[in-house]
Amino acid sequence: MSNTEVKDGMGREAGKKTCPGPILLLGAPGVGKGTQAKELVKLWGIPQISTGDLLRGNVAQGTELGRVAKEIMGRGELVPDTLVNEMVAVRLQQPDTAKGYILDGFPRTLVQAGWFDDRLAAQGQKQANAMPVVAVSIKVDYTQLLRRITGRRNCPVCQSIYNVHSKPAQRDGICDLDGAGLGQRADDSEKVFEERMRAYEALTAPVVEHYRALGRFAVVDGDQPVDVVAAGIVTAVELLRK
Repeated sequence: MSNTEVKDGMGREAGKKTCPGPILLLGAPGVGKGTQAKELVKLWGIPQISTGDLLRGNVAQGTELGRVAKEIMGRGELVPDTLVNEMVAVRLQQPDTAKGYILDGFPRTLVQAGWFDDRLAAQGQKQANAMPVVAVSIKVDYTQLLRRITGRRNCPVCQSIYNVHSKPAQRDGICDLDGAGLGQRADDSEKVFEERMRAYEALTAPVVEHYRALGRFAVVDGDQPVDVVAAGIVTAVELLRK
């Protein structure tokens, strides 16, 4: 897939002239939402909005929202929905979101989804060409997700990522590029993955059902090569926009 076009699985080509509007990428931890968001950014020329990136950026820049978030996290507490919503609202006011954007990791809860729906509805009342959100869920089998997460190995020098199951290094435990020893992140353990999946089922799975009920929802098989999954997302968005 090039930076300007992608084939969507039915032989048609979609380019940057397409105006995709707001898109939600949903799915369990490890399905590849971040990877796919970056592919769609190249295709459509619209921004990826990750709440994790927003949170880190606000904290690093010392914004008012960032200072509040830092204090909350310093107490070991979760950043509340209201604060996350405010960060997203500020980001959506930037001009690069005019033709659309890709939300990665938001909305994570039904409270966030309700806030976002209300915001889009208010925007639609003010702008005749405002587009409703469409949601695409990337689905990967639980066992495959577990293999993806627990099999990941990282090079501490060049940041290359391997997987002992699907993309092993040529020499076990050694980076192909610089010969450094590969490591595993603490949060790539099976125990942490199980905890993240429980949190997903409790908080985010209801968001999937929320958008399914609205009828602007599609599921894409994420257990395929990156470009094939991206093509499936493009097809889904085009069909949902009709």
